[in-house]
Amino acid sequence: MSELLAGPIADRHAALGATFAEFGGWNMPVSYSGTVAEHAAVRENVGIFDVSHLGKALVSGAGAAAFVNSTLTNDLGKIVPGKAQYTLCCNESGGVVDDLIAYLVGADEVFLVPNAANTADVVARLQAVAPEGISITDHHRDLAVLAVQGPGSPDILTGLGLPADMEYMAFADADLPTAGGTARVRVCRTGYTGERGYEIVPRWDDAGAVFDVLLEAITAAGGLPAGLGARDTLRTEMGYALHGHELGPYISPVQARSSWAVGWDKPSFFGRDALLAEKEAGPARRLYGLRATGRGVPRAGCAVRPAGDSSSGEQIGTCTSGTFSPTLKQGIALALLDTASGVRKGDEVVVDVRGRDLVCEVVIPPFVPSHV
Repeated sequence: MSELLAGPIADRHAALGATFAEFGGWNMPVSYSGTVAEHAAVRENVGIFDVSHLGKALVSGAGAAAFVNSTLTNDLGKIVPGKAQYTLCCNESGGVVDDLIAYLVGADEVFLVPNAANTADVVARLQAVAPEGISITDHHRDLAVLAVQGPGSPDILTGLGLPADMEYMAFADADLPTAGGTARVRVCRTGYTGERGYEIVPRWDDAGAVFDVLLEAITAAGGLPAGLGARDTLRTEMGYALHGHELGPYISPVQARSSWAVGWDKPSFFGRDALLAEKEAGPARRLYGLRATGRGVPRAGCAVRPAGDSSSGEQIGTCTSGTFSPTLKQGIALALLDTASGVRKGDEVVVDVRGRDLVCEVVIPPFVPSHV
């Protein structure tokens, strides 16, 4: 097994007493003071995540934005420079190679933030079809990403002189005073928690100094550093897709309820023909939320069966993610359910949790209100 990659501030995480686990080939902090406490801090106040494992790539050259728009699913023509957009890189069969954020810097520059394990694949696919004059550069280890999330996050940024009063998915570059001088950062009002928040992109070498300044302000406000454990419970409560779970090479945006991130009227993007055909025919399965009505926690990989006679063994779907919701104090899951089953919102299904039947209500996420 290859050695796990370390982020730019692994020493800070260790000093804070973080527990670590592998994620996308990186050694990542899972928790510091406990997932439930970190989750609550983000929902009620403010928390900070180190998500520097996320990829970073720059597409530049004359017509870079038009090129990106001809490859990724969403329509960059719907936004203006200074705005970011959630989009997908699909394969020829309509499956999702990766989901990512595209920052539209200008007609000749687009900054992309893919997922850690998929960055090289996304870059290679774009490079393979890039016309002369367009370059795609992998900056995975040149830049870091820190996420400040929660209702208190605007006050944190404002207090540090960073832009906070911006529209959702808008971004701006700014200077942040640190102990080592001034760090240039890109601030985007986005995140993966369902709360008001920002993702801050400094240079890799500046990540430690930037993290120190942010953490000091956040802890002074009663907030906490948060790890991947809280990140997962927060995003699951919102029904946000995680690549490898709700999206993947064999899971299309039509199945995953991500059709809103597809520019259906565009003449060109990866996987267009397959996705149009699936949209017309209707998907064979579709993503739903499941909310446990009794004690128990559904987990990824658990089989879903119709409510009623469990002896038939009929399986109508599979949980793609599952966790205990700290906000709702009950088990929740995301699941791909066969459309032929006829299951709809409000129905009950049974999830097989290690051989025990757990009755769940079928819902449409999010499980809790969004405050982005």
